[in-house]
Amino acid sequence: INQIEYVLSKLSQATYTRRAQAITWNVKLDPTVTDPPCLQRLWCRLTEDGGDLVLHMNAHWRSRDAYKAAFMNLFALTDLLKRLAESLSERIARPVKVGRYAEFIDSFHIYGSYFKEFEGFLKSVEKRDFAERVWETRFAEPFFEEARRKLRQDT
Repeated sequence: INQIEYVLSKLSQATYTRRAQAITWNVKLDPTVTDPPCLQRLWCRLTEDGGDLVLHMNAHWRSRDAYKAAFMNLFALTDLLKRLAESLSERIARPVKVGRYAEFIDSFHIYGSYFKEFEGFLKSVEKRDFAERVWETRFAEPFFEEARRKLRQDT
């Protein structure tokens, strides 16, 4: 089931809908598996701001690896939000701006197996000023391109 297409379709048919969501949890399977999905749900909503449409997205997480996954997940999901806004713009022939991205995380954690590595990371962050700790999407694009290349090779 292409849930991203569902979200786009729902929002383009009714820009006021509160039903544009995609879920990952499979009620029949996931309660008994050892590795159920961490990302549980994406919820999207359009609002108006001064006559402009603005797309917002909430992500609901069951579990989140704060050190080794959160960084790339944030870039990927904010990139998805941007792409959804662009697709909606084309479908409804009206500009759609990128709005806020919010996360709700039930368990945001660091695994003990790499805690020492994480401590080293924290010490390095303490030495940086704010500008050195904040990155824009363009900073991560080379990482994404490398990941895309690897995915193409694996398929």
